Amino acid sequence: MPESLTIDELASRIGLPSSTIRMYQTKGVLHAPRRQGRVAYYDASHVERLTLVQRLQQRGFSLPAIAELIQAREKGESVAAVLGMGETEGPDDWVRIKVRDIKHLIPMGDVQPRLLLRAMRLGLVRWKYGWPHARRWALEAGGRLAGLRVPSDDVMDSFTRLRTATDAIAADFVRLFEQQFWPELARKAGDENQLENVRALLVELTYTAETAVVGTLRESIRDAAEEFASRHGLLPSDEFQPAWAEQPLPPIAENIVDPAGDLPSEQEIECFLARGDEDEPGR
Repeated sequence: MPESLTIDELASRIGLPSSTIRMYQTKGVLHAPRRQGRVAYYDASHVERLTLVQRLQQRGFSLPAIAELIQAREKGESVAAVLGMGETEGPDDWVRIKVRDIKHLIPMGDVQPRLLLRAMRLGLVRWKYGWPHARRWALEAGGRLAGLRVPSDDVMDSFTRLRTATDAIAADFVRLFEQQFWPELARKAGDENQLENVRALLVELTYTAETAVVGTLRESIRDAAEEFASRHGLLPSDEFQPAWAEQPLPPIAENIVDPAGDLPSEQEIECFLARGDEDEPGR
């Protein structure tokens, strides 16, 4: 039988005045108790909720912010969506996958439940309301790889390695947020706009991280493309001038015909810094 506590018993258990518990109900951070006649009874779910509220307050969240987080979670929204992290915008939309989509993504001979289950375990696919759903970007990327006839298991192997790397990158940015921004936010526990401040900082950090990661990935791919071209004898030279070398290359492959050059010496860098922008070479 579920535990039943009066408001005074609940207050004693949690270490809060009864008036504070009633105020929490008014503010929307604590759900209503079960009533039997004129007596209200609370259970373990109320103990758990109050413990969560206390923990969030200790970390600097105001009651309006806590109420918004709790109400959103009860509606099934993620914390990322509540904080405005772009989870339902553009490429991050969850799109229902139809059978014809699966046939387009996976050769018919490979269409097996195990592949969908593996995609779900990797977070590429979710099962909602009796249908598989995927992020729009995952569907588009999957379609391109299917068009290149890359085997489905190889795609998922690559995604597993990629997700391990991106999890580590995300952890670094979260660590940055926690070290640089969180102490100041935590000191402003009574600020009514605190959730907005957290949201703004996290959105800024997210887009900064995306820009840095995408740019760094492009640099890595350029270097990998150059290494591949060199290994297979595809780089232009005095003896080898392929037709494509005369055509403009996309930025992703610029290293192949535009080498980065040698590293400057420390003295050259010191001269550059001392010179400033007044006397640019070649101008």
